Amino acid sequence: MGSFSPIHLLVLAVVAILLLGGGRFSNLMGDVAKGVKNFKKGMAEEDETSAKPSARIEAQKSAEPAFDRDGERVRDDR
Repeated sequence: MGSFSPIHLLVLAVVAILLLGGGRFSNLMGDVAKGVKNFKKGMAEEDETSAKPSARIEAQKSAEPAFDRDGERVRDDR
């Protein structure tokens, strides 16, 4: 008692089709299928983005000094 057998589920499905009509039930199941398809597509896109290495901002090379410790010119920018 309390468990549904396949016969009960079949009777419920037939009643749902009769109440909603064949076309409406068909449209409802089509919308569910589109939702599942979009969900799978979204999950696949998420996997693709996580597989790619993330873009990092590369630090610029530090500038070389124009003068050394003794005050003599190391490079000439003129």
